[in-house]
Parts: sequence; structure tokens; C-alpha cells
Amino acid sequence: MCGIAGIFHPGTPKPVDPVRIRAMIATLSHRGPDGDGVWTAAGVGLGHRRLSIIDLEGSPQPMHDGALSVTYNGEIYNFAELRAELAARGARFRTVGDTEVLLHGWRAWGAGLLARLNGMFAFALHDAEAGALVLARDRLGVKPLHYVELADGSIAFASELKALLAHPLLRRAADLTAVEDYLAYGYVPDDACMVAGVRKLPAGHLMVLRRGHAVPRPTQWWDVSFANRATGSVRQMQGELLDRMREGVRSRMVADVPLGAFLSGGVDSSAVVALMAEASAQAVKTCTIGFDEAGHDERSHAAAIARRFTTDHHAQVVGADDVALIDTLVQHFDEPFADASALATYQVCALARQRVTVALSGDGADEALAGYRRYKFQVAEERVRGLLPTMWRQRGFGTLGRYFPKADWAPRPLRAKTTLLALAMDGGEAYARAVGITPPERRDRLFTVEARRALGGHRAEDRYVAAMRDAPARDALDRAQYADIKIWLPGDILTKVDRTSMAVSLEAREPLLDHRLVSFAATLPAAMRLHRGQGKWLMKRSLEPYLPHDILYRPKMGFVTPIAAWFRGPLRAEAEGLATSRFLTETGWFEMGEVRRLAADHASGRADHGRTLWQLLMLERSGRRLFG
Repeated sequence: MCGIAGIFHPGTPKPVDPVRIRAMIATLSHRGPDGDGVWTAAGVGLGHRRLSIIDLEGSPQPMHDGALSVTYNGEIYNFAELRAELAARGARFRTVGDTEVLLHGWRAWGAGLLARLNGMFAFALHDAEAGALVLARDRLGVKPLHYVELADGSIAFASELKALLAHPLLRRAADLTAVEDYLAYGYVPDDACMVAGVRKLPAGHLMVLRRGHAVPRPTQWWDVSFANRATGSVRQMQGELLDRMREGVRSRMVADVPLGAFLSGGVDSSAVVALMAEASAQAVKTCTIGFDEAGHDERSHAAAIARRFTTDHHAQVVGADDVALIDTLVQHFDEPFADASALATYQVCALARQRVTVALSGDGADEALAGYRRYKFQVAEERVRGLLPTMWRQRGFGTLGRYFPKADWAPRPLRAKTTLLALAMDGGEAYARAVGITPPERRDRLFTVEARRALGGHRAEDRYVAAMRDAPARDALDRAQYADIKIWLPGDILTKVDRTSMAVSLEAREPLLDHRLVSFAATLPAAMRLHRGQGKWLMKRSLEPYLPHDILYRPKMGFVTPIAAWFRGPLRAEAEGLATSRFLTETGWFEMGEVRRLAADHASGRADHGRTLWQLLMLERSGRRLFG
């Protein structure tokens, strides 16, 4: 795992100062503490920070072969097979790692190489003969890649925003549409950025910059499709799903450094550990964090799995109220990020790094195999929407919902107001609100008149509405999963894992996001993904020979951070101080009286605004770092 950065002049091939590249990659030392490299030529400069995983002494980057040069972040899990195929075609390899496969593979297949890669990656490949720079990102967006067009016409790119900020020509101005998106979802989506002009190359896309040509739009080279359905018995589908899970795990166990796994005691991490134990001759190294609150502590479940598979297990108790980590997260995420589970994710990564350099996680199964509870509600609501004309729904449910009392304290099935209002909306709009944090009505009250005018009609929910409308899908479950895979997964889950793991120089791998597994899962009949309200149904059935019933079918817990209590306790003063924040005031974005009201109502217990206050706190901390 590594950090990359570079500069390319698509117009006149101006010289690139290597000192500038060094300044950019210096900000990424946490991603690659084992070495660095810089290479420049006419009109191009590539930089690299290395975390050694495979071919520890060889494979220095940037790497060259003839006219081709590459800087690369990630792992190609099928590199051995590709090396053999390329060698049979006459390629001569000088290293034993995976980086050189990109050079010979691009020469042999061009952009067709991408479809042959099984892995997580973001790379920049320069072709001197063609006068071109290729930027490419893996299918699901496991590895990040930011880019920006600067005032001198050059394109700068980097693994993280902080490396671009090291370039003196980057003007630090905020993009208000990203603020709108962030307040809606708690993260800046994968194709946007808080700094105006900066973009993230979307997952499954590439961009070919050619000298003498205008900067093109990114081109999609991969997409997941829910349009087709696999056929076969439940037993056959179980077997195929298990085979793909097994292959996803085994392919990610190749490393020349200590390797282990995160183990929460939930279905997904337990499945990964079970399949690792099956494939390993040695005891699998596992780690778990527990919380000092009984209702949120999964150590006993993790310990049961560790005993079952005789893992080399390590557990540690952490405080659920460790607010001291806030500034650490702000530093490593650059943009505001309000998924509070990032605190616990950072802690488990730090624990794992004490013993291993690579850790496998269970991330991705909820999106690929319909594990979230919200899918059950979305499918049920869409069924009701299909029974009634739009006008009847809008008038009937909409009127009832407006007058029904609000009950944020209740479990979702008992929140009649929320359900009634959702039924009055189209499915895409309702689902966008379901996955969101601060709804449009509250955002309208928070934004000033000037800010709403500057947004020019941009609405965060429209991103989900469009994704679900245009999804290659058959039914409501397909559309919700597709939108989550395209928006929530790269924007929240994978960003969280990448930044927290790289913060401690740990490589995290997600075997349940093997693209072959994800593509196969998308073809499963909906009833094999969500069956009688049970998410990941076929996955759980296939794992019954491996895992105990109480692990497979117990309620999902996950990392829980008590942010509502924090703002009535250790962070109360922080919440009250938001209304007088110099940064928030000077932006002119928010009605500060409304911010003050949110903090006061929350502190008094009249309402729970914990998540919105957390968003505003992380925005304020990040904004001060980004914009001063």
C-alpha cells in the first residue's frame, strides 16, 4: 500500500520541479513509511511513497520500462497469473512484484488491461511515445485518487487531498455544493470535493490526458449490473457464492509481511476469519476492540470465533468516549467526515498494526448482499407505492405525515411520521432521505438566503435519485443496492477504512468486495439476498457449516459512538461554541441563530440533534485546516 502524487502538463511540456513533487509526497509519509521516489521528465513528474508488502527489497517506484513509467497504489491479487501470461507473450520481468505487471500489461493490452486486473488500485501511467498520462482507479473505489487542473494548465493528482494542498498554485476556495452534499450524507461524495476545482476520479473510471488535447471527462470502464438473474437451485447458488467468497479471501492472503484480520464477532468478519483459517497452515492473527459499555461490547462473540478457529487472538478495551481522536481524524481525512464509527475503526487499525502490516476486513458484504435493515423498509415501502396512484399517495400519506407527531426516539418501524412522509415520495427521493443525516428541511433552515441562492438549485438527494432511476436493475432492492455501491460504499465505507488504516501505515484488504463476488451477488434473485426480512440470507445459509447459529443470526451491532451523549457531556461546550465559531460565521453559509438553537435544544433534551451537531463540529474543524 502506498501514496502517489504527480504533475502533468497536457499543453506545453513545461519542466516539472522535483522539489515540488517531493513536497507533495512528503505529506503522504503515513501511507508509505518504507521509502520514496521521484521521477521527472519534460512535462511530467511522478512521486511515490512505499509501504512494502510484496517484493520487499525490489520493485522501486516510480517504475520504468522503455517509454512507460508508472506510480501505483494498491495490490493486484492475480499478478502471478498475469505475469505468466505476459511472459509467454515475450515480456521480460526484472522484479517479482505486481507493479511491473502494469507496465507490460499496458503495452500488451492498453486499456484492456484494467478488465484483467483483480485488485484494489489507483495508478498514473505515463507513455512518453504517446505523450499521454493515464489515471485509473479500481472498480469499487477501494483506493483513492484526487486530481485538479491548476492555473498554469497542469494537472496535479494525488492519493489524498493534503498532497494537492502542498502545491502552491492550488487556490483554497470552498465548493458550497460539497457542503450541501456533506450535510445531507455526512461525507463528501466520491466524485466531489470540498475544495473547489478538485475532483476524485470516480470508482471504475479512467482518464487519459493527451498532450495537445483538452482535459477529457473520466470514462467508466466498469459497472456492476443487477439487470440479469442467475438460475439454479438454492444449493447450487450457495455453493457458487461460497466458492467466490473463498477465492476472494485466498487471493488476498498473499503478502511478504505479517498478515491478519479484523474480528468483530459479526457475520462478515467471522466469515473472513473462517475462510482464512481454512486456507492457512498457521494460526490466523486476529484482533478485536471492545468498548467499556456492555451493550456495545462484542468481545465475547469475537472470542468465541477465535476459539472455534484457534486464531492467535488479541483484544483490547477502548473508551467509547475518546474525543481526543477527533483532531487525528480531521488531519487524516482532510475533508469533513461525520461517520462517527471512524473513531473505532481507527482504534482497531492501530491495534492491528502492533502485530501485522496487512489486515483483512469484512467490509462490503452489506452492500453486495443486502445486509442493511434499510433495504427491508425500502422494499416494503416500494410495494405500497406500487399499489396506489401517485396523487393519492401524495395527498393521503403526505397530509397524514405532516400532522402526525414526530418520534425520533422510537425504532424506525414505530416512526409513523417518517414512514408516512416516505410513502408520499418517489422511491429514490425517500431512499436518499433514509440514508441521509440532515434532511432538506433542516438544511434549508441552516443555510442563509445567500447560500441557498449560491447553490443554484443543487440538491444532495438528486445524486441518489439519478443513480436509482438509471440503475441497471430489475426491482426496488436492486436499485437501492446499486445506489449504495456507487455512492455510499466509496464515499463513506471505503474512505473510512482507507484513511484510518493508512493513518497507521496498515494495509486493509476487503475480500468480500472481490469484483467477481460482487458481480455474482448482483445476479442473485432478490429473495436470495433479502428473504422474509433477513438480509444476506444466502450468504448466511452458505456459512452455516462454518459459523454458529447465534453468530449468523444475532442482530447486527457494529461500532456505536455515543455522540448524542457527548454533546450533553464532554462536548457540550464545543456544541455551544459552534454558534460563535469564527470560521462558520465568516463563511456566511449558516444562520448562526439556528445553529445556536440546535445546540440548546439538544443540551436540554428537547430534541436529539447529535448527528447534525457532529457534522457541524467536523465541518468546523476540517474547514479551519483547509481554509484557515
